[in-house]
Amino acid sequence: MTNELSPQAAPSEQGFEGALRPATLEEFVGQTKVRRQLSLLLGAATMRQQTPDHILLAGPPGLGKTTLSMIVAAELDRPLHQTSGPAIQHAGDLAAVLSALTPGEVLFVDEIHRMARTAEEMLYLAMEDFKVDIMVGKGAGATSVPLELSPFTLVGATTRAGLLPNPLRDRFGFTAHLEFYSDEELTRVVRRAARLLDFDVSDQGVEEIARRSRGTPRIANRLLRRVRDYSLVHGTPGDTESVQAALTLYDVDHHGLDRLDREVLRVVVERFGGGPVGLSTLSVSVGEESETIEAVVEPFLVRAGLLARTPRGRVATRLGWEHIGLRPPEASPTLLG
Repeated sequence: MTNELSPQAAPSEQGFEGALRPATLEEFVGQTKVRRQLSLLLGAATMRQQTPDHILLAGPPGLGKTTLSMIVAAELDRPLHQTSGPAIQHAGDLAAVLSALTPGEVLFVDEIHRMARTAEEMLYLAMEDFKVDIMVGKGAGATSVPLELSPFTLVGATTRAGLLPNPLRDRFGFTAHLEFYSDEELTRVVRRAARLLDFDVSDQGVEEIARRSRGTPRIANRLLRRVRDYSLVHGTPGDTESVQAALTLYDVDHHGLDRLDREVLRVVVERFGGGPVGLSTLSVSVGEESETIEAVVEPFLVRAGLLARTPRGRVATRLGWEHIGLRPPEASPTLLG
C-alpha cells in the first residue's frame, strides 16, 4: 500500500477550491438581497442586449466578492478578465488592460481602492465614455491621443469602500454591501462543500464548523478541509468529537476566535486595562500590521460584541473580558456592554 496520490487523483484535489465556488446566483448561498438585486440588473441588461452598469462589491474578506464577479460573467455568458488594484500602479498598466478587453467582457478588479491615483483618474473616463486618453511623447511635445474602448462591465471589489474617491464610487451603477453570514447560512455552505468534497460529516459536526466560522464562507470551507484532513489521518468519522478535536488542534475556539483574535483581545484587557487603546499602539503590541487588525480581526470582534470602537480607541466589552476568563472591573469608566 502506498501513500502517494495517483496521477488521476492529483488534479481533482487541486481543483477542489474552484469546485467549491457556486457557478450561478441560484447556487450562491446567503446575501439574499444582493442576489436579487444582481439578478434584476443582469436580467434587464440581457433583455436590452446591453452591457450592465458597473458593479461595486464592498464588504469584509471572504464573503464571496470574487465568486460573485465570476457569476456575473457566467450569467452574462461573457469572458472574465481578473486583475487587482495593487497590480495597477500606473495609468499605462490600466490602459493596457482596458485596450485588450473584448466587447461585453467583464473586468474584475480586486482591492480596487489600492489602485494608483493616476490610474483611477483614467478609469473615470473609461467607465463613463468607454475611451481613454493616451499621452504620446514627453515634455512640451507631448500630445493626448484618444483611444476608443469596447463596452465592458467593471466589477470592483473592496474591503474598504471609504478609501475610494467619490468620483470613482459615483460611476458605479450598482453598489452591493455584503454582510456576514448567519450560522444557518453557513451550515448550508458547509453541508454543500462537504458533499462536493465527498466527506461524510454529521449534522452536529456541520453546525459546529458553521458556529466557529466567524460568519465567513471562506473560513467555513477552510475549517471543513482541516477537519477532513484530521479525520483522514486519525481514521475517525466526521462526528462532533472529531470536529471539536480538529478545530482545537488548529487553535479555533468555540466562538471562532483564532490565536490573533485572542491576542488582540488579551492585549486590550491585560496590558491596557480594557482600553481605550489606539490602533497603531495595538498593532505594535501584538506584532501585526494595523491594516490586518482593522480589516480582518476587528470586524469580527466588534460584531461578536467582544470589542468596541470609540473616538478614543478600542475598548473591550464585558463579554470580551469574560471571553478570556477575567472579571471586568465594575467601576471601569471605559467598560461597555
